[in-house]
Amino acid sequence: MRAQQACYAIVAALLLALAFPKANIAWFAPLGTAALFLAWESASWKRAFALGWFAGLIFFTISFWWWSTTIKQDVGAFAYLAVVAGAALEALAWGAAGSLATLARDRAHPALAPLAAAMAFTVTEWLRSIGPLGAPFAQLGYTQVETPLRVLAAYIGAPGVTLAVCTIGAYLASAIARRRWGNFAAALFAVAIVCGIGWWAWPARTLPQPTIPVAAIQGNIAQTLKWQPQALPEAIERYTTMTRAAIAHHPRLIVWPETVIPARDGLNNDGALSNRFVQLAREADATLVVGSLDVRAGRYYNALFIYGPGGLQAIYDKRQLVPFAETFPGKSFLFWLPYIGELNGDFAEGTIPGVYPTLAGLRIAPLICWESAFGDLAHGQIDRGAQVLVVSTDDAWFGTSSGPYQHAQIAQMRALEAGSYVVRAAATGISGIVAPDGTWQARAGLDTQAEVSGEIGPPVGSAFARIGPNRVVIALAGLYLAIVALSGVLVKRRA
Repeated sequence: MRAQQACYAIVAALLLALAFPKANIAWFAPLGTAALFLAWESASWKRAFALGWFAGLIFFTISFWWWSTTIKQDVGAFAYLAVVAGAALEALAWGAAGSLATLARDRAHPALAPLAAAMAFTVTEWLRSIGPLGAPFAQLGYTQVETPLRVLAAYIGAPGVTLAVCTIGAYLASAIARRRWGNFAAALFAVAIVCGIGWWAWPARTLPQPTIPVAAIQGNIAQTLKWQPQALPEAIERYTTMTRAAIAHHPRLIVWPETVIPARDGLNNDGALSNRFVQLAREADATLVVGSLDVRAGRYYNALFIYGPGGLQAIYDKRQLVPFAETFPGKSFLFWLPYIGELNGDFAEGTIPGVYPTLAGLRIAPLICWESAFGDLAHGQIDRGAQVLVVSTDDAWFGTSSGPYQHAQIAQMRALEAGSYVVRAAATGISGIVAPDGTWQARAGLDTQAEVSGEIGPPVGSAFARIGPNRVVIALAGLYLAIVALSGVLVKRRA
């Protein structure tokens, strides 16, 4: 039995990893969760925790392997150990989900126990994905951005799509284990009905014709060259030339990637260079979003500079920094760790969740790279009146690994959740424009220079944009507790 459980855990990890880019076999996700729930089906809560952690270790090691591409140039072979260590930490969420699933199995009504187990996985997935040390990549809901399940994101966000995937998997596992298929058929029918009703009522299903031209500029400057002393003039020349070429389409909003202008002393402190971008915005008669460094009082901020024909309108400083890269928690007392001096960790956190008007007539919400993976950050800006999400990123760190593809997939989920357009500019790809229904309206691949032009429109809105992820997850946690507690009481009374 133990060997069989371990095999289920391994199969689950592999299937779920293959559901994400680059393999991108979305229908493996419910099958993978079924294998995971099968591993937990007859295990004790301690055994379920161990099995969940083991499966998670394999899954996150595969899914996060692109991290090694990011850091191995600085720390060598230690990069692979860092990936495994990170995977081991993230896998704790799967272990907790396993223990909670066995609690539901033992105490909840058999017809509701799989649903409670699916809720437990969804809640633990969300908990590992928030906060300063959150790692929000590899959420199962992201795998469904091009399947019929994606419509659920407009109502209950990425957590809701994860819930649907896990619900199908949990009831399938229960049916296989008990040789009773009625509950699985009912669950599958319920998911189909909910998706059908959601599709019928989905505002993004019938999008108005977009009429506002925009452009995302992908200069494709290699990461190895970006911070070299001679790179600044090259970046200025390339992005200026490409922007002038894009002006032929009369864009009202032009977005450049993250830190694409490597002004080490801060673009805010270089008046002459800043004026060049004002002139470029004036020439284009557009709002120009430029990624660079904001240096104040000796502190460095990863920032977006928003220019208009009248001058610099705003500076947005990145608020959610990448742990152990842009910031290093506990660096003062972890100085003894190997390669600690090679890691960055020198950026300061921004504090203002800015929403800014543009010449496009729409208010934009900037998200810099890692920030776009945090559903609560994006929702916070939508809640403040943003109408378009602007993602500026430098995925050149990830090479041609699965990282850029996973990150681009997340942009599709943000569009679905908000019911708004997303304009994404990546240094080496993937840049493009995502519609509120999660489809790419225009897109540039990796390792190419591209001026991605297209049209956007006002948001169509969504229920999730009004509710937000925190309320959804709190509701799921409450329902889990209610199913486990109340159905357990009813079972005892009947006994």
